Amino acid sequence: MILYVNGCSHTAGAEAVVNEAFAVDDGRNGIDRRPHPENLAVSWCTQLAQRLGVELHCDAESASSNDRMIRTTRDWIKNNPDKLADTFMIIQWSTWEREEWLHNGTWYQVNASGWDMVPPELQDRYRQYIIDVDWKTATRRAHDQIWAFHQELTQLQIPHLFFNGHSTFSELSADRDWGIQYIQPYSIDHSYSAVCRNNGFEYVNPKSYHFGADAHCFWANYVLQYIIDNNLIMPNEIPTD
Repeated sequence: MILYVNGCSHTAGAEAVVNEAFAVDDGRNGIDRRPHPENLAVSWCTQLAQRLGVELHCDAESASSNDRMIRTTRDWIKNNPDKLADTFMIIQWSTWEREEWLHNGTWYQVNASGWDMVPPELQDRYRQYIIDVDWKTATRRAHDQIWAFHQELTQLQIPHLFFNGHSTFSELSADRDWGIQYIQPYSIDHSYSAVCRNNGFEYVNPKSYHFGADAHCFWANYVLQYIIDNNLIMPNEIPTD
C-alpha cells in the first residue's frame, strides 16, 4: 500500500529537528522546496507510514496553500493511475487565506504573514492581496473548495482522510456531511495544532506554530488510532507488532 500525504509545514515537519524548513535552506540537500530531510524523517507522516509498514509519498511543502495541495494531488493521481487502487491519501489543510500564483512558469505560495518571497513585479499585487484579505470569505471559499475535492476523490474511489492543520471551520455552520473522511472540521479543538497543544506539547518556535519530533510522534499515533477506530484501512493491512 502507498500512503500519499500532502500538506504544509505541519506535515513537512518544519523545525521539528533543524531550523530549516526546506531542503535547499542549508545548501546541502538540493535546490528545491521539498521538506528538509532531517525534519521529514521525524514528521508524523513518516512515522505513520512506518507504523503501517507501507511506502510513503509525501508532497507536503512548507508555506503551501490549499490550492497547491489540490493541484499537486491531482497531478499525482493523473500520473499514477496504476497505483490508485492501492493508495490511501491523507491531506492536512493549511490556513484559509493562502493562494498560489503562477508567474513566468513558477508557482508562488502567498499568505498573509507579510514575509512571502515574490519577485519585484508581484510586490504591488501582494500588497493589494494583504489589504483585501477577508477571512470570512476565505474560510467559506476553502470550505467549498475542500468539499468539492472530497467529492472528487470519493467519485474516483480513492480512500482518503482530511484534517485541519491550524485553521478550522468553527465559524461556519456544519452544513456538510463529511462522514469519517474529515477529523472534526468544524471543531476548534480538533485541528493538529489544538490537539497537540491540549495534550501538553509546546511550539518549538512560537512565531511559526511548529512542533517538535515528540508532537509528531503523538500525532502519528493519534491518526493511526482514528484510522483503526473508523476502519479506514482494513485491519489485515495494519501490522500488529
